[in-house]
Amino acid sequence: MSIARMLWRSCLFAAMGATLAACSSYPDAPVDPGADPSIYTIGALDRLEIFVWGDTELSRQVTVRPDGRISTPLLSDMVAAGKTPAELSSDITEALRPYIQEPLVTVIVNDFTGPLDKQIRVVGEAASPTAVPYRQNMTLIDVMLAVGGLTPFADGNGALLVRGKGEARETYRVRLEDLLKDSDIDANVALLPGDIILIPEALL
Repeated sequence: MSIARMLWRSCLFAAMGATLAACSSYPDAPVDPGADPSIYTIGALDRLEIFVWGDTELSRQVTVRPDGRISTPLLSDMVAAGKTPAELSSDITEALRPYIQEPLVTVIVNDFTGPLDKQIRVVGEAASPTAVPYRQNMTLIDVMLAVGGLTPFADGNGALLVRGKGEARETYRVRLEDLLKDSDIDANVALLPGDIILIPEALL
């Protein structure tokens, strides 16, 4: 074996050891992370159905612009992002009072993306790494199905889940390979909005 190849193998095994040691230093993700915020807040690119009772001309579907605002007849540049559908309904109702007697407005989210802090991001060796809108009671398997599972090069059991921000940030180990390939349901864990799943490439 050449000296160059020996050095390459030494570096490779050292990197593998460091990776395994780093992953093993993190605790397993808790099956139940605690409070599940179930109140949905509107985000940019959400598609909304605004229904004004008794007025078909004002009832329509709109998409929240990237700046978080919407425009409808009689209303322009109303902030929608960060509000619940009920809050936006109330704001539209108040804005229509000068034009309609006792307006009654309903807002329904038909296609949702959600604000960034309400999404779950999957990075690395997923088939389609992306940000997935959070839904109530969402689990790890729901997100992995949404991104198409793992690539053939993924180190599924070396994946990490990052939760929280700043000093409150916590990192956990998740066993994606056990969950997806071995059908180990014990490896499934509940997720929270804002979670980030990091999937490394396996070192061969």
